[in-house]
Amino acid sequence: MQLTKHGHACVVLSDGERRLVVDPGAFTEDDAWAGASALLVTHEHPDHVVPDRVRAALDADPALELWTNASVAAQLEGLGTRVHVVGAGDTFTAAGFDVSVHGEWHAVIHPDVPRVRNVGFLVEGTVFHPGDALTVPEVAVPTLLLPAHAPWSKTAELVDYLRELRAERAIAVHDALLSDLGLGGVARLLGPGGPGQPTPYERLVPGESVAV
Repeated sequence: MQLTKHGHACVVLSDGERRLVVDPGAFTEDDAWAGASALLVTHEHPDHVVPDRVRAALDADPALELWTNASVAAQLEGLGTRVHVVGAGDTFTAAGFDVSVHGEWHAVIHPDVPRVRNVGFLVEGTVFHPGDALTVPEVAVPTLLLPAHAPWSKTAELVDYLRELRAERAIAVHDALLSDLGLGGVARLLGPGGPGQPTPYERLVPGESVAV
């Protein structure tokens, strides 16, 4: 597969003409949607999904389908069986990609902020997008999409997450709110010589692709 980074938390996994779009939220460029074969959404926050935009995409392409949790699906009533509700432990095939679901809840932002549902997706047993949670699947994760910055996390937690998960590689997502200085600081802690090793860490700029 080819993995292409788009704005913030969005990535596109492609294989030939198949394009699986994950978390195309408010910070995602329009070109991420081009040629989409299927959509995956981890949770309801607007940096991960814009319901009106999903509706427009499904209206424009009768073959397009979405897999997500019950909270997101409730915001998309009227789209029928093209919106699939999934939860932890489920497996399915989207646009020919085999996907398993891991995790149930968004990370705690603050005790006074209500938690929302959050599911992570492991695609083809190869690429894991945890959404806004530090979920550890009960299977090996070759490529982790690591939420590099969020109101609910600190870098020390990301280091511990990498140590526990022991992925073969980590690629940064969820980083649109970091300045160049902030990106550099995170990279120094998670990259070569930092405590996040031995998991190799890298960041793609929007539009950049790697093979996975």
